[in-house]
Amino acid sequence: MRAHDDQVRVTPFGLHGSLRGFVIAGRWPDTTKEWAQLLVLAVRVASMPGLLTTSTVFGAREELPDDPEPGTVGLVLAEGPVLGEEALEPGRFADHVPPALMMLHPPSETRPTLPECAGAASGCVLLPGVPHLGLSHRAAWVEAELDGTVTSMISRVGVDPISDPDTAVLAMLLAA
Repeated sequence: MRAHDDQVRVTPFGLHGSLRGFVIAGRWPDTTKEWAQLLVLAVRVASMPGLLTTSTVFGAREELPDDPEPGTVGLVLAEGPVLGEEALEPGRFADHVPPALMMLHPPSETRPTLPECAGAASGCVLLPGVPHLGLSHRAAWVEAELDGTVTSMISRVGVDPISDPDTAVLAMLLAA
């Protein structure tokens, strides 16, 4: 069991009423399970009305915000939308591969797994590997309602990014 001061702490932040990212403090998640837990929090935040207007990619950055709180280790920042005029271009992260990429979908762009879960948000986190060196891609998918109920959660090691639309888009952003 980890000491209390060795926990991953996550704080969402926004600008003008929209979700802009998450401050990571304590330490970065270091397992697929911990990244999935961070994704659960991110999807719960994305389910709040008006915070996320369209499907958006978030990238983990090991840089610190201006005037960081003690213990801050980095940010997970909104990089841009998936579709539309301001959509991210393929290969956006080819020069600097982030340790994790997330895609969050607001309720308006989520087809819930259960019909009674209308209003759920969803998301995916891709942890890029280096397959030719034997390091597999890892990923997790989460769906959650505004009240915090997690209606679906899946995590995988050895993911073929092309096998899922979310991981395919995230992999395309990483490809050179």
